[in-house]
Amino acid sequence: MDIISVVESVLFVASKPLTVVKIAKSLDLEKAKVEEALNSLENKYTAISGIHLVKIGDNVQLVSNSENTEFVEKFTKTEFKEDLTKAQLETLTVVAYRGPITRAEIENIRGVNCSIILRNLLIRGLINEFEDQEHILPVYELSIEALRFLGLSSILELPDYESLHNKELLNVPDTEID
Repeated sequence: MDIISVVESVLFVASKPLTVVKIAKSLDLEKAKVEEALNSLENKYTAISGIHLVKIGDNVQLVSNSENTEFVEKFTKTEFKEDLTKAQLETLTVVAYRGPITRAEIENIRGVNCSIILRNLLIRGLINEFEDQEHILPVYELSIEALRFLGLSSILELPDYESLHNKELLNVPDTEID
């Protein structure tokens, strides 16, 4: 296992800053090994790179080069004015009906990696991400902005919300397979 590559991948898919301790714990690595990998990544992402590794205290995150802000903003304005893709709509629906829900739970339902989709929905302001005492991972829920966009005053106004949220339509009676 290439620890530098693994840490870089984790930082790439993370939607927020991570602590060195959290990275080490989630990857079952020593903190010192993660710090070594971060130092290598910091050297990799030089001033001319489009991506930088930012460290603030014990928090680290991959971010775009601040010199490219004008171009990144131009791209994101264009990108996020477009309609939602089918995958984004599916993910948003899962979050709406099953939230609060972790990324792993969403991916289990959809059967595909949803990290980039969730990041896009967060940027558009359609979902919120927060820490929850019951989950180790961040959880997602529909935002007030999304409700307003849908013309709803409450998530309970979604069609069949109660039965889908409570998984009534998803439960299959236990049967014995011969």
